[in-house]
Amino acid sequence: MKKIVIFGVGLIGGSFALALRKAHAVGEVVGFGRSTATLEEARRLGILDRIGEEVAREVRDADLVLLATPVAQMAELFSRIAPHLGAHTLVTDGGSTKGDVVAAAYAHLGDKVGQFVPAHPIAGAEKSGAAAALADLYQGKRVVLTPLPENSKDAVARVRKAWELCGANVSELTAQEHDEVFAAVSHLPHLLSFALVHDLAQRDNREQLLSFAASGFRDFTRIAASSPEMWRDICMANRDALMIELEQYAAELYILHQALEHHDAGKLEEMFSLAREVRSAWTQH
Repeated sequence: MKKIVIFGVGLIGGSFALALRKAHAVGEVVGFGRSTATLEEARRLGILDRIGEEVAREVRDADLVLLATPVAQMAELFSRIAPHLGAHTLVTDGGSTKGDVVAAAYAHLGDKVGQFVPAHPIAGAEKSGAAAALADLYQGKRVVLTPLPENSKDAVARVRKAWELCGANVSELTAQEHDEVFAAVSHLPHLLSFALVHDLAQRDNREQLLSFAASGFRDFTRIAASSPEMWRDICMANRDALMIELEQYAAELYILHQALEHHDAGKLEEMFSLAREVRSAWTQH
C-alpha cells in the first residue's frame, strides 16, 4: 500500500501502522486525531509520516483508511470521509462492537458503503495512547471481519491481507454473531471488573482492603484500568446483548448465593470443577 490514513493513533491505530511498517507493506502513514499532542507523539515515535490537515485531500488517494477511535465517534467520521473517498480507497475499523458501526456506515456512506469492511482486532490492552502502540501487538492474535453484502470479494480480500500482514489470524462472523459472542467473552468481563473495583472504591475501609489484595485481585481487575470512555461507548453500543449476558450472570450468582446459604458444598465443588475443566482446556489451545 502506498498510503494509509488512520483516525486515532493510539494502541490500535498506532500498532496497525507499526506492524505494516515492520512488514514493509506501506509507504506513507497519515494520521488524524483529537489531540495535537498525541499526533505529535505518534510522529515522534515513527508511527506517522505526517499529521493530516485536510481530510478531503488525504482520503482521496489513500489505499486504506482505518478508523481506530471509540465506536461512538465513527458516525461522525463516516460523514466526514464519505464525500471524499477515492474509488479504490477501502475503509476498515477497529471497533469492539459491530452492529452500531455497520448501522452508522449505512447511514453515512451511502452508495460507498461497499468500500467499508468492518473489523475487530482482538488485541486490546488496558494501556492506551500512541506510546502504548506495539509493532507485534497483532502477532498471532485474532481479527474478526464482519463483511457487508455490498462488499466485493476483492475488498474483503484486501482488508484481510492488511490484517494478515500485521501478523493476525483473520476470521469472519456476521455483525450480530460478533456482538453476541463478545458480549459474553469480552464486554461482560470488563463490566464485572469495573463493578468490583467500583464497589471497593466506595467503602470506608478501601485502603485496608486494597493493601491486602494480591494476585487474584490483580488478575481479575487488570482490565478495570482500561479507558472508561471507550468501555462506556462499547457497553452502550452493545447494550441489548450485554443485558442478556448480565442477566444470565446474575442468575449464576444467585445459584452460588443459594449454595452458600444452604451449606451446599457439593454444588460449589460441582460448579468450580466444571469451570476449572473448561478454563484449563481453553488455555491449552
